[in-house]
Amino acid sequence: MGTFIARITAAGSDGDDGIGVRILKMLDAVGGAEELDAVAEPLRRVVQGLPLGRLRGVLHGRPLGHPLHPALVQVPVGAWLSAGVLDFVPGSERAARLLVAVGVVTAAPAAWTGWVDWAEQPERQRRTGLLHAVSIATAIGLYGASWAARSRGRDGLGRVLGFAGLTAVGAGAAIGGHLAYRQAAGANKAEAVPRLVEPGWHILGRAADFSVGEAARRTVGEVPVLVVVESQGVFHVLADRCSHCSGPLSQGEIGDGRVKCPWHGSVFRLSDGWNVGGPATAPQPRFTTRTDSDGMLRARLPGAG
Repeated sequence: MGTFIARITAAGSDGDDGIGVRILKMLDAVGGAEELDAVAEPLRRVVQGLPLGRLRGVLHGRPLGHPLHPALVQVPVGAWLSAGVLDFVPGSERAARLLVAVGVVTAAPAAWTGWVDWAEQPERQRRTGLLHAVSIATAIGLYGASWAARSRGRDGLGRVLGFAGLTAVGAGAAIGGHLAYRQAAGANKAEAVPRLVEPGWHILGRAADFSVGEAARRTVGEVPVLVVVESQGVFHVLADRCSHCSGPLSQGEIGDGRVKCPWHGSVFRLSDGWNVGGPATAPQPRFTTRTDSDGMLRARLPGAG
């Protein structure tokens, strides 16, 4: 742990950088701190081993088409921020206490969605996610103590604990923003495909060279694609890099008209690229295909360019 703290401190100690850049470098260093894996790996196995069934997909946000966690955190954060405002308004003690309580209670489902997403992220994101979780857990603890103090009529102490909790929430939100936007946790990794593919038809090879039921990897310009022959003359072509974490679908399992990502188990229908299982919340871009008179398989991405 001492080595970890020293490394993070050293990352932000460059006197030529402003405070914002130094904090950013420290957060970047957290992602590379392998020491945190001693905690992250056992936690990941515990979360993945929970018998959540179909609820796991709901917690990931698959029905929404994007992660559920960012939506749920608005409730506790909004409640706590509102309580902080009311703490400056005389006679609002009861309302502020209620809002603190609402934040503590609704933080639980928000945290569950975060942990489920966290367990399916790569190592760097999991390490940063631990720091985010510690900050939010600290905030929940402080707000829980604030709620208890206010319930006993110690509103002054409750305010102090509440503002301390709001500080921890702010730190956690900043780390969460780093995780989501700088490290792209939860983002659709296939979103850029239509902008990278040139319009029109692209040759993928001779149609006769592809075997039924087997995954093949080809490229359309700089974009790798998965090619699967479902039956004679029926071809499916999807963007190869998984929308969840860019896993190579061409190395995944093919069966029942679906492909399963080898990295985190996201499942996509070959017929339309739709995500039907695993942590992915966005579908795969799907190419239309045709075989020309020379027996060459061609693919085109609608909306490309």
